[in-house]
Amino acid sequence: MFFSAKSPIVLALAIVSGFVASAQADLKVGDKAPDFTLKASDGKTYKLADFAGKQAVVIAWFPKAFTGGCTAECKSLRATTEALKPTGSAYFTASCDDAETNGKFAKSLDLDYPILSDPEKATAKAYGVVHEGRANPERWTFYIGKDGVIKEIDKKIRTAQAGPDVVAKLKSLGLTK
Repeated sequence: MFFSAKSPIVLALAIVSGFVASAQADLKVGDKAPDFTLKASDGKTYKLADFAGKQAVVIAWFPKAFTGGCTAECKSLRATTEALKPTGSAYFTASCDDAETNGKFAKSLDLDYPILSDPEKATAKAYGVVHEGRANPERWTFYIGKDGVIKEIDKKIRTAQAGPDVVAKLKSLGLTK
């Protein structure tokens, strides 16, 4: 059977394909951040909605626990605790590793902040860090205002400088107390 470009089936497929493609589009500054409910390395479950109107939120996605760059990034954030805490922002790293793995990773690094776990990758896909051709998350950091709107997406992470870079970005965006 042959379908012309004007056939209802071809048009419907084009509309659906366009919708799927746009649903996978990258988030941008000014977009509402996708809500999430994720277990963390500290045994708690965190929801973005819990911070609405109260605190800015930083989510630093990383590809895989127990790897070199991810270790450096997490250590840098831990080393910057004294500068991060006074900003009043909630900050997390996040990966698609399960909560048990991230718990072991956090413990091995003596982290004082939680690592969010998204083994189903639903939140990672909503944030665009997992996409076609990318099974593990991109190393991107999202800065979300108290209003739930994305204020910045940093896609050029310097792993060993991640902590100081987050502090500087929070200050430059006015996302401190």
